[in-house]
Amino acid sequence: MVDLIISHCNPLVIEAETDAPVVWRDYDIAIAAGKISAIEPAGRLAGSAKTAVIDGRGMLAMPGLINTHAHVPMCIFRGLAEDVSLERWFNEFMWPLESNLTETDVYWGMLLGLAEMIEGGVTTVADHYFFMDRAGQAVVEAGTRAVLGWAVFGSNGRPALDKTAEFAARWQGRADGRITTVMAPHAPYTCDDDFLRATVAHAKRLKLGIHIHAAETLGQTEMSLKKRSITPIGVLAQTGVFEVPTIIAHGCGILPEDIPLMTRPGMRVGVAHAPKTYLKLGMGLTPVAALQQAEIPVGLATDGPVSNNTLNIFESLRLMALLQKHEARNPEVMTIPQALDIATRGSAAVLGMADRLGQLAPGYLADIILIDMSGLHHQPLHRPLAGLVYNTRPGDVHTVIVNGKVVMENRRLLTLDKGEIIRQVGLNMTRLARRVPENRIQLYNP
Repeated sequence: MVDLIISHCNPLVIEAETDAPVVWRDYDIAIAAGKISAIEPAGRLAGSAKTAVIDGRGMLAMPGLINTHAHVPMCIFRGLAEDVSLERWFNEFMWPLESNLTETDVYWGMLLGLAEMIEGGVTTVADHYFFMDRAGQAVVEAGTRAVLGWAVFGSNGRPALDKTAEFAARWQGRADGRITTVMAPHAPYTCDDDFLRATVAHAKRLKLGIHIHAAETLGQTEMSLKKRSITPIGVLAQTGVFEVPTIIAHGCGILPEDIPLMTRPGMRVGVAHAPKTYLKLGMGLTPVAALQQAEIPVGLATDGPVSNNTLNIFESLRLMALLQKHEARNPEVMTIPQALDIATRGSAAVLGMADRLGQLAPGYLADIILIDMSGLHHQPLHRPLAGLVYNTRPGDVHTVIVNGKVVMENRRLLTLDKGEIIRQVGLNMTRLARRVPENRIQLYNP
């Protein structure tokens, strides 16, 4: 039984012979039981009287975008920490502001960020934040996909770690499988070795992965070497973190000698790359080329909306491609196919979902977005793939489908009330913006 057909669209697929992305013209995509069941030239697929049809004529269909590292509810603090160093960003702004958080703030902030991401074509997010039961509730309502981890500092103590493990067990597989969970210690500089080992024990017991910040800057790596004669990546290897699937956020301070620690047989380590945050906070860049050469998956991320200001993965895609060319002083590196591969299959691999997300192919989950490339900024459309990387805006996303269900059609959100979300968030702006540095939830002192 075919539930939905996207008719007459132009799907972005991986060509078998070249293993490279290509755009097919005038095809139908059939969806059944939440998965892609067929992609055939237009007119060949037959549904039934109960089959819904979306007219994709002239639209480019591609896998839903994946945000491999974010703090989505942080959008309620958007614009409150500008033009400051990384140390001041944490100690004088972000961590004092987060002392204002309530569970209800996280719920409405998560809804706000999910609505923004749906409008920008993001169907999956790996989120690392607090009060994650409420974040999970928001994901259920939005109809999107998420990998959720309840962030915890070593200073919170073992009972707090145990509480985050209880959350992970409680929410694993919820929302018809759209929600998966991980353990989420903050970083090796805020969690001591014993705390990290206890986190690994929970992850192994629950058969889960770990999502953690590490080697965020070269300065952090140098400080770790000075204090402990070991890099942050070395700490993760030594404490057993890499014995379970691991998402490393940022990794701008990853050194060449760290890479063998991340590629031992049986390991699954991926790195989330959020270039706009790095530019804004002067953090340096993830060594994307070296990681790819070592076959370590790299995925796109936004990080939080206080260090990025948006949850726009198309912007991350564009900045990644341009910055890799700039860093190499070579415009022939990070080609359009390579950039798109990171945005799709690479991002899915970072989350351990490369077998079911990141491609349009039969058997893959039906997380699909339709891009309207008729705007002036795309014309003339000689090369759609170039347009995807260098021209596309969130406003070009026409329709969003997650797990075979339409969550936005013709720019209209179907699962969320955007006006009510904005109203609810606005009610608490004054309280949320109060900043008392002595009330910070943690101290940044790597």
